[in-house]
Amino acid sequence: MKRILLLITCLSWPVSSLLASEIGDPERGMRLYPVCTACHGAQGAGNAAMKAPKIAGQMSWYVKRQMELFQQGARGTAPGDMQGMQMAAMAKGPQLKDPQALADLVAYIGTFPDQAPTPTVSGNVETGKQLYAVCASCHGQKAEGIESMAGPRLAGQSDWYLLSSLQKFKQGQRGYHATDHGGRQMRGMVATLTTDQAMRDVVAYINTLD
Repeated sequence: MKRILLLITCLSWPVSSLLASEIGDPERGMRLYPVCTACHGAQGAGNAAMKAPKIAGQMSWYVKRQMELFQQGARGTAPGDMQGMQMAAMAKGPQLKDPQALADLVAYIGTFPDQAPTPTVSGNVETGKQLYAVCASCHGQKAEGIESMAGPRLAGQSDWYLLSSLQKFKQGQRGYHATDHGGRQMRGMVATLTTDQAMRDVVAYINTLD
């Protein structure tokens, strides 16, 4: 019985937590980050012109898990996802082959100051609030993120990227791989947002959260 309970407990943990045995060193990670600067900025603020989202302020377990998915071919291989393919190529670079190096990079990203970006997506906030009720169980009432539900932080993130991600989930460019459990979960959720306007409304509401 104890073994069964242990198995159930483990299965409830995010995959990233089961895999994350390395403790990152921000100083070592700083030496790895320059390759990321051209797209994500010197302090991870993002670059809309490069279609690179803000990574400062995002939960470290999520950053690490997404990098692992890119490395494993579970993200960034769908036809038409040019930005995903670009990230996959970067994630598979020789400097990040060692899991410790990835942990170090994520630790360094975790030191960046968190400054909310200027909103770019408009929509009906009240409608978005109603639509967000479905999202709250995984992402939190204030979009703060819930690791145990594999839901990343949404508040304070690049709103244009949130919209783009919803569209990619809808189009099957994200959450298509069997090992991307969080992504597959999101594909089911995004089905509740039946129109592009609905996506804009929910993102507009997320912009009001902090």
